[in-house]
Amino acid sequence: MNLHRDSGRDPHLANPPTVIVMVGLPARGKTYISKKLTRYLNWIGIPTKVFNVGEYRREAVKQYSSYDFFKSDNEDAVKIRRQCALAALRDLKAYLSEEGGQVAVFDATNTTRERRDLILNFGMENNFRIFFIESVCEDPEVIATNIMVSLGSVSCPDYQDCNKTDAMADFQKRIACYRQTYQPLDPDNNDRHLSFIKVIDVGRRYLVNRIQDHIQSKIVYYLMNIHVQPRTIYLCRHGESEDNQQGRLGGDSGLSVRGKKFAAALGGFMEGQNLKGLKVWTSQLRRSIQTAEAVGVPYEQWKALNEIDAGVCEEMTYDEVKEKFPEEFALRDEDKYYYRYPRGESYQDLVQRVEPVIMELERQENVLVICHQAVMRGLLAYFLDKSADEMPYLKCPLHTVLKLTPVAYGCKVESIFLNVEAVNTHRERPEVNQLTNPELNPITSPHISHSEP
Repeated sequence: MNLHRDSGRDPHLANPPTVIVMVGLPARGKTYISKKLTRYLNWIGIPTKVFNVGEYRREAVKQYSSYDFFKSDNEDAVKIRRQCALAALRDLKAYLSEEGGQVAVFDATNTTRERRDLILNFGMENNFRIFFIESVCEDPEVIATNIMVSLGSVSCPDYQDCNKTDAMADFQKRIACYRQTYQPLDPDNNDRHLSFIKVIDVGRRYLVNRIQDHIQSKIVYYLMNIHVQPRTIYLCRHGESEDNQQGRLGGDSGLSVRGKKFAAALGGFMEGQNLKGLKVWTSQLRRSIQTAEAVGVPYEQWKALNEIDAGVCEEMTYDEVKEKFPEEFALRDEDKYYYRYPRGESYQDLVQRVEPVIMELERQENVLVICHQAVMRGLLAYFLDKSADEMPYLKCPLHTVLKLTPVAYGCKVESIFLNVEAVNTHRERPEVNQLTNPELNPITSPHISHSEP
């Protein structure tokens, strides 16, 4: 996947950029899907950005009056709304054509065929692939919940000076305005040639039509795995290991005395959380398995959760790596995310490896994941929407549990230290080393023969 394109785009590119177009009445979770999908695509290395037309409208019309603004016969308002959509499309085009973006999400209602035709023409003119996601739901409870999320969102200042009852009533009338002109995607007739997925009743059913490429299939697979049920995800590293005490990378040593104390404390902590149907996942390495055994519930081993492979540097200390392979040491400091250990892995490789774990976490309810520092950073970066640059430096100390609770548009995090001391294995972001040979890169070190993993 080419993430470093020139700003001038060749119209004959084999992988043209994708515009994801949201479709549906207000309060159908379109912004929730937009944000969550964007977080996932960015995490797997596909540069993606949301363009929310509502934000353009709020910028253009500073003072929201009432649902009258959304009536189809309010000509002035219709003109403003169209201008806002066009402004968002202009910015979206710049992102995909000049700023290295690969996917853009056009987050608006797009409930009329006329508006969707405008977007399809825009896609043809610019050689963008168009993929529609329509969210359909008539469950009054879900809609009421979604309205409350919208009203409570920082990004929705329309009802700031309005009590909740009046705001709810106005929003319901806003929905009614859109309903009058709503033309759902029609897979059997008018829209049979389009690429789209209909998400029906928050994932109870799906209808998928004409998937064109790898990115669209990724999107469909992701959307078919996420759910909105309340749940909690617990992330922690194994207890302190004997290799940790010596500052050694990787390896497969067992727990230290303090590591065993943490494992017992973790078992007590999880019991106190009083969760039904808790699942416990570990890596296949000894220190992780020994920690899981102390929790006292059945656990599942995932090879994908094994620590990042340090290749020829396995079981060395950082000082030993610096002394034996100074160029490699400097290269890793320069770009820790993309740097691949000789005969080992990079953080980029790690993300690809743990993607199935993320997909399964999205499908589950309450899960405890006992893993390793780099793996935990990768998982945490997904849930907290951290960039590739930030990921390798996220703090994931030993003997600390991170409790993640998904909320409206993100994730609430609590950090719980279980009062068992451990060594600090975190290495701060270093000052960028100036290499003597600027042509050195992670796959061409003079000292080591490399093989792709």
